[in-house]
Amino acid sequence: MSLYLHPSITPETILEAKRAGIRGVKSYPAGVTTNSSSGVVDYASFFPVFAEMERQDMILNLHGESPSGGNVTVLNAEETFLPTFLSLHRRFPKLGIVLEHCTTAAAIQAVLSCGPTVAATITAHHLYLIVDDWAGDAFNYCKPVAKTPQDREALLKAAGSGSPKFFLGTDSAPHPAVAKRGGADGKGKHAAGVFTQPYATQLVLEAFEEGVQQGVLGPEVLTPKLLAGFLGEHGRAFYGEPNSREVITVEEEKTETIMDAFSGGKGEFEVVPFRRGRSTNTLRWN
Repeated sequence: MSLYLHPSITPETILEAKRAGIRGVKSYPAGVTTNSSSGVVDYASFFPVFAEMERQDMILNLHGESPSGGNVTVLNAEETFLPTFLSLHRRFPKLGIVLEHCTTAAAIQAVLSCGPTVAATITAHHLYLIVDDWAGDAFNYCKPVAKTPQDREALLKAAGSGSPKFFLGTDSAPHPAVAKRGGADGKGKHAAGVFTQPYATQLVLEAFEEGVQQGVLGPEVLTPKLLAGFLGEHGRAFYGEPNSREVITVEEEKTETIMDAFSGGKGEFEVVPFRRGRSTNTLRWN
């Protein structure tokens, strides 16, 4: 469980959260994504909170984007946020920080430049998408937005590197299809988020397979050890959690089809998954 970083959060709140077993605090810069209107405007005002988090061995989860305005757009919002991210790490070097859902080569390099208290998550869908994919399909639109082919390649290489600084964070968002399309009349804002959760493991495996075929990744990324590290073990180690004893078996043949839509609630709405209608591997838990 995590807290939402908000002006009501104080060092005393952090102490209470620690006693309750809460591990992290999620930070959104105000207005950068869906449901972030109550996010952070000024990080300096939270320095006492971060200092207490550092003392309590809690983790700061950063949505790493600057709000749009001036010369900042969705295409450079992540990169313009990186100086803030690096400044926080310098000021609080023992504070665990996760730069969530990285989308750029610059973000990968920034994380690599930091000490062992800093890590990053990479989503399954960002291993596939570039800007052209979401510009023409609302169901591929998320925040941070996917960037260039070079950025996608950097994400693949980081995910497949075996480095404990990188692990899967699905950021899966089951927004109703009507919200993804901009409301019933199509004139509203499109909800930012991609729904991958039912197929996240298969999506990562297929992205690695494609990376090997394209010569971006070496065949070692398809070993159980490396896959297990990115899919879960690196993240568990960073959060101080024990590894799962469950075993995942992925069928070699692609005999399953990603559903076109899932029914939500009592059938009142639909949620459309990423790569709908495509063939994928069948997954079994042992």
